[in-house]
Amino acid sequence: MARIQVVDGKNLLVEEMPVEIVERKGRGHPDSLCDGAAEELSVALCKFYREKVGRILHHNVDKAVLVGGSSEADFGGGRVIAPIQIYIVGRATLEWDGSQIDPEELFHDSIVQWLCRQVRHLKPEHLQLNFKVRRGSVDLQRIFYDEDKPPLANDTSFAVGFAPLSELERLVLETERFLNSEEGKQRFPQLGEDIKVMGVRDGDLIRLTIAAAFVSSLTPDRETYESVKEQIARFVEEEFAPKFTKRRVEVFVNTADTPDSAYLTVTGTSAEAGDDGQVGRGNRASGLITPYRPMTLEAVAGKNPVSHVGKVYSIMTQIIAQRIVDKVPEARQVYCYMVSQIGKPITDPQVVSVEIWGVPAAKVENEVKAVVDEVLGSWKQIRDGFVERRWQIY
Repeated sequence: MARIQVVDGKNLLVEEMPVEIVERKGRGHPDSLCDGAAEELSVALCKFYREKVGRILHHNVDKAVLVGGSSEADFGGGRVIAPIQIYIVGRATLEWDGSQIDPEELFHDSIVQWLCRQVRHLKPEHLQLNFKVRRGSVDLQRIFYDEDKPPLANDTSFAVGFAPLSELERLVLETERFLNSEEGKQRFPQLGEDIKVMGVRDGDLIRLTIAAAFVSSLTPDRETYESVKEQIARFVEEEFAPKFTKRRVEVFVNTADTPDSAYLTVTGTSAEAGDDGQVGRGNRASGLITPYRPMTLEAVAGKNPVSHVGKVYSIMTQIIAQRIVDKVPEARQVYCYMVSQIGKPITDPQVVSVEIWGVPAAKVENEVKAVVDEVLGSWKQIRDGFVERRWQIY
């Protein structure tokens, strides 16, 4: 049985810290595109293995890099000169029972289509997608199985989850989501999908710095560009932010602009013009980058959803923290840490440490342990949730 430790929180609540910093990279950001492409390949492999073999086979395709292209964008139009190159690197089961597969041949087109859906003005000819997927380690394949008993951990790794989100975290997350939503695009059609929101709370003053790629063909002149920037800042400050906080909010949009330059793109992503990307450099499983919270450098995207604890535990710890907050009304903040040992069942981590604020740990220890046991026991649902794209992983 896993050792479950429940302790009182000792540091300040995030909401009480004098300064808080939160970042979110939107769906068209080069790092997000790398995360998504790697995860799409993992999901495609899982579905293919289940269809052909009846179970998921070993794979980890969690390395991807984006090499930015080049373009010429100006008010009213532009063109992509050199394509964006994306390399997906990893290991997978490529042969079994006399059968062989070529992931590039099978899944190239579907991942290109996925990328184009993320960035609505991106076209297949703007992309060069390359696969460098080799056979997996014999040792790891030997301990891998997808059956009705808990799988063995694919790695010695840890994850951490937290709940609830602070006001700043919710504001940053929801601001990017809105600007990239259908409603957001109807309100501000000139916006592309490469939107990054950096939130800084200094005492009770919140500053949001939004870097938003504009689509050049939908932005006829500088006057339109500046007007839309002002509209975005005013909307977020006056209409959107008050839904999440009573603190004063200041919004800044595309602060690197000069009289001679503007953030214009042909497609809506900076990846077209020299900005690069990589798996694991973007949002964590919380959907955010949160330096004032405990974090792991583990990338979630692309890892196998059966036994790679860097992926499975990243979601389990988030679920545990949220369920504790939901079940213990007095809990003001919860952190959950979990670490595995390679070759041991994923349901038997070395330790699960839960830190809780707002209520004495001893008072709710049994309730917290029951939540942990419940989530560890739901490993099949966690696994299937990845294949069904139910979990936010970046």
